[in-house]
Amino acid sequence: MPLSITPDLAIEMRFWRAGLTCLAGLDEAGRGAWAGPVAAAAVVFPADETLLQRLSGVRDSKLMTPRQRSHWADKIKQEALAWGVGMASWEEIDVLGILNATRLAMRRALEQLTITPQQLLLDALRLPEVSLPQEAIIKGDRYSLSIAAASVLAKTSRDAWMIACEHDFPGYGFSHHKGYGTSTHKQALGTLGPCAIHRKTFAPIARLEKQGGGISATTSK
Repeated sequence: MPLSITPDLAIEMRFWRAGLTCLAGLDEAGRGAWAGPVAAAAVVFPADETLLQRLSGVRDSKLMTPRQRSHWADKIKQEALAWGVGMASWEEIDVLGILNATRLAMRRALEQLTITPQQLLLDALRLPEVSLPQEAIIKGDRYSLSIAAASVLAKTSRDAWMIACEHDFPGYGFSHHKGYGTSTHKQALGTLGPCAIHRKTFAPIARLEKQGGGISATTSK
């Protein structure tokens, strides 16, 4: 099927018609960043087709501006029956690898839900350690409103965390690039070396440490 820009409820309605009305959409943010945690969110909406009108601006968080994400994150929380956010730290990423750390963040997001979903809808991933029924959907945040909503909550939560790091780790520009590999971030790394929240196993950081870039003497968060 063609790639959608505006997600809908077609996937959710397939499950609703089968009697599964408590679905949790899950997605992550920060998987490709060089610093900070990976975040995941889980969102459970009521089985209500009119959600599309009330959440008309929700889409894959990568297609939204920061202002749009902030606005619609509040609306998502208002409409959701339950929602949760979980994170896996940079240390856990270095130990577990980014894929397993992402799954850990998703399990933590599920643990925050106040109700137990009957079915999980995920963006391409599966959670082997979770016994609930799951459907992994390629580019799910482009098709499913539940997954897109989860992407927004994961992104806004992680962005807020990285913005707060600006005070503890000045000079890196975390409030602007959120830990991703921008030219500003690369320049800061060349000057300051990696700091305590950088992912030491990620290739650009590992190369710097091998070259003697070291860890800058800043406090951890």
